[in-house]
Amino acid sequence: MIKNTIFTLIILFSLTLTGWTQGDFPEKPNPPKLVNDFSNTLSDLEIRKLESKLLAYNDSTSSQVSIVLINSVGPYDISDYAFQLGDRWGIGRKEKDNGILILAAMKDRKVFIATGYGMEGAIPDALAKRIVDQLIVPNFRMESYYTGLDKATDMIFKLASGEYQADKVTSSGNSGGALLMFLFFIFIFVILPMIKNRKDNDNHMGGKGGGVDLFTTIMLANMLKGSSRGKFGDFSSGRGGFGGGSFGGGSFGGFGGGSFGGGGAGGSW
Repeated sequence: MIKNTIFTLIILFSLTLTGWTQGDFPEKPNPPKLVNDFSNTLSDLEIRKLESKLLAYNDSTSSQVSIVLINSVGPYDISDYAFQLGDRWGIGRKEKDNGILILAAMKDRKVFIATGYGMEGAIPDALAKRIVDQLIVPNFRMESYYTGLDKATDMIFKLASGEYQADKVTSSGNSGGALLMFLFFIFIFVILPMIKNRKDNDNHMGGKGGGVDLFTTIMLANMLKGSSRGKFGDFSSGRGGFGGGSFGGGSFGGFGGGSFGGGGAGGSW
């Protein structure tokens, strides 16, 4: 009896181990691509437009954003799957770990934004969650998959641009006053709406009960980072500056060996 039990446990452990190493993860694309639709959800035109947009961003910054659509993550949690896939493909630069993976499991109706170590400051979990809840999920529910991904990447570009621009500006002025101002806005735009929502029994973030919307959160996040000089709002006149126009002019050179440390957020539709 004991031998049979041990043998069964060994078999189960082996199946679990091989589950992470065989077949569950798509191979790194060759030739390399930033947009990989293994679920045949997007049209060829939509894929080319997104690829061109992400390629332009890759060429213009040090960051890499990749979109992967699959049918299912199987028995795995979509967040674990996203981190594993991001590590296996090496999305982002090795020395900066500044990759972002938008993973959607179409049959599971789940989506997750995974951020590399180097992008967690620009896109903390709270902002990743709002991008999912307010930009991706509503469009995916209407089967507007391209629109959801297009808007999500626009917002990611804006957030990432805000951090890198702030890095280039030497800090000046009264930092204590900025902190007090930030705390004041936190109280007005975050604490009070939360109290109101609780009284209204509305626990849905961003619902009609007066929750904090995505753009208010972005404003507060940029205040915290000291970027009060309007640089975030000046990003390509409020639009994602790497989309539109002609496409197909370049080719992606490949992922740079970035790593993922557990940052990000997801949702379902």
